[in-house]
Amino acid sequence: MGSAGDAGVCALWRWAEGPEERRLLELFSYGLMALGAVSSLLLRFIPMPYGRYSSRRFGWLLPARPAWVVQELPSLLVPLGLAVCGGAVAAARPNRVLLGCFLLHYAHRALIFPLLIREGKPTPFFTFVLALLFCAFNGYLQGRSLTTYATYPAGWLGGSRFITGFLGWLIGMAINIHSDHILRNLRKPGETGYKIPRGGMFEYVSGANFFGEILEWFGFALACCTIESFAFALCTLFILSSRARQHHKWYLEKFEDYPKDRKIVIPFLY
Repeated sequence: MGSAGDAGVCALWRWAEGPEERRLLELFSYGLMALGAVSSLLLRFIPMPYGRYSSRRFGWLLPARPAWVVQELPSLLVPLGLAVCGGAVAAARPNRVLLGCFLLHYAHRALIFPLLIREGKPTPFFTFVLALLFCAFNGYLQGRSLTTYATYPAGWLGGSRFITGFLGWLIGMAINIHSDHILRNLRKPGETGYKIPRGGMFEYVSGANFFGEILEWFGFALACCTIESFAFALCTLFILSSRARQHHKWYLEKFEDYPKDRKIVIPFLY
């Protein structure tokens, strides 16, 4: 029964495949860029309601760990499902490697990161829904591109664009994970309140974890060279730079001794 259902879903995806869907993915990519730009503008006036900024004004407050797992899972499960249904494009080695990079990130974000959260602030329902919809949408966008439409020449994995992009992805992910580790361990057991993050990329920017993720997805975009991956990287830059700006402003207001030479999110620049 399950295999018949799986075959039916895969048949539906094969039926949808074609120039019309390819054009739709391009339009979705432009929409994702626009979404990032608009969100960045709005976040200058409306703080993102999450973490220390959580508020009941944005709906019921959900427990942090289960909310995080559920909202991030679509970015893992949707591309996996598309890969199972994929044909020759999905089976090509460059596509498998690139999709693997995307899946590895979200395996960590959906399955490992939530287990490491220490008494995380509740997540407003509105924020949870937005994150869930975004992950489902982007999971389809990146997954469908890499399993159905993106084709690469022989030797792509040995080329300069892939190698440079892959290194950017790898270093960015390492910075992101290390910065999250620093944030989790700011307080010793039993301590309350906030502290100034120090160490790692926090010596250069207030949003070190955000910088890592921005670098990661621009590296991924270079390795993929698709409009879908570039749209995701640009949207990430817009949204996370706004969130980093929100953090930077909060730190400056909260701590008189906050390092004045520390940038917002891009070392030495912004």
